[in-house]
Amino acid sequence: MANIAENRRARFEYHIEEQYEAGIVLSGWEIKAIRAGQVQLTDGYVLIRDGELFLIGCRINALRSASTHVLPEPDRTKKLLMKKDEIRRLVGKVEQKGFTLVPLNLHYKGGRVKAEIALAKGKAQHDKRDTEKKRDWEREKGRLMRRKVSGPAKD
Repeated sequence: MANIAENRRARFEYHIEEQYEAGIVLSGWEIKAIRAGQVQLTDGYVLIRDGELFLIGCRINALRSASTHVLPEPDRTKKLLMKKDEIRRLVGKVEQKGFTLVPLNLHYKGGRVKAEIALAKGKAQHDKRDTEKKRDWEREKGRLMRRKVSGPAKD
């Protein structure tokens, strides 16, 4: 799978429980812009309306060479495609247990653009601090190991 865009913030803000893959309904100019890397997923979220899933806040900036007869809208709401039984299961989890749906990434699969969405619960502030501490420790540990492997500095 070739990643197009990733929502790194989602893994920091939420505990990821389950991951799903969904198709996206896109227009031609959006596909061209995605191939050119003009997509941003950080502020995106998934909304359930009338038994259908919609991706909101995913920004696809139009290319300068876009056709003049098309009016590109960067923040257009995009419909996500999944099987009905999967959608019903997600609706139940979101309504009953306080989960939320967040997009994790956009990727190519078989020549088509797919979205990976996750059923997630929000992290508390102390969980975010723990995540940050672990990340900083791993970075520091890597620095120490590199220094130790390369040996002490000689003057």
